[in-house]
Amino acid sequence: MSKDNYVLIMAGGVGSRFWPKSRNQFPKQFIDILGIGKSLLQLTYERFLKICPNSQIYVLTNEAYSELVTQQLPDVLKDNILLEPSRNNTAPCIAYAAYKIGKTNPDANIVVAPSDHLILKEDVFLEKIKVALGFSSENDALLTLGISPTRPDTGYGYIRYQDGNEDVKKVDAFMEKPELAKAQEYLKSGDYVWNAGIFIWSAESLKKAFEKYSPEIARLFESGLSCYNTDQETEFINSKYPTSPNISIDYAILEKADNVYTIPADIGWSDLGTWASLYVVGDKDEKNNMVNLDKVHLQETANCIIQLPKDKAAVIRGLDNYIVVDDGKVLLIYPKSEEQEIKQVAKGMVEKYGEDYA
Repeated sequence: MSKDNYVLIMAGGVGSRFWPKSRNQFPKQFIDILGIGKSLLQLTYERFLKICPNSQIYVLTNEAYSELVTQQLPDVLKDNILLEPSRNNTAPCIAYAAYKIGKTNPDANIVVAPSDHLILKEDVFLEKIKVALGFSSENDALLTLGISPTRPDTGYGYIRYQDGNEDVKKVDAFMEKPELAKAQEYLKSGDYVWNAGIFIWSAESLKKAFEKYSPEIARLFESGLSCYNTDQETEFINSKYPTSPNISIDYAILEKADNVYTIPADIGWSDLGTWASLYVVGDKDEKNNMVNLDKVHLQETANCIIQLPKDKAAVIRGLDNYIVVDDGKVLLIYPKSEEQEIKQVAKGMVEKYGEDYA
């Protein structure tokens, strides 16, 4: 492990497509959604302990989830839990971490990763991250780990890169989520990867990029240098952070910069963004049902996701290709093929019945 390696785990999202299991007060990253006794956040944290010690792992979350992070990750240092007072997308939170970590160690190399992704090929993932850290420590470069596409998926953004024999490829362009025909072209060409939102860069390279491409963000977080790692940090962040632009790191920096690279990787990745994506990777019975409990009696039921509270038994008959989720307060029974509607359904429930259902 290099003394200059740091990790920022982003754990502030709501995960509304996993409603009603993922709710505002207990989002997806804190749920044992795989049924293995650990949350996605805990799995992510344990994975990165192989990159750097716990003292160099930071968790960025919304201030509403501070207690959840502390409960699930008791070994994370209190000062390493960065609390955002408002949701301003990924660019401000990444800038906050870069300036804070850079003050601690100007030679810092930082991995930025979501807290709620599944990685089945962990050894390959760690190998690629180490290659990226080696490259970013020696070059003024912004790297993203590109996921080798396995299907013409229209739900992800794509990255086009230049061909070559090196592990690290120069990025030509970031592509928006495509139509199916375009996604099929991308897959066939072999020169595209999915944009997974896993980034590697030095604190210095990232600060230079903010200064060049997003000077407003650079000025804001530069102005707090005297506050970081002191008693004044919380007051500065609470007052200034909400005034930062609401913009993603992709739009703020990556789509403008000319020193962006990618490392294509087949790491058994899923962003677990929807119930269907969980179904793809989960264990299933002989009728292709994914069930999280033993006390469920199924008849003439196939191809379903069934997630129930631990103390509940159920009898289900006559369902095919459905999502059945009971979180104790909300019961959802919905066609799996229509799951893209769930986010709007959840919004409608909140509008009709109140914030308890958010």
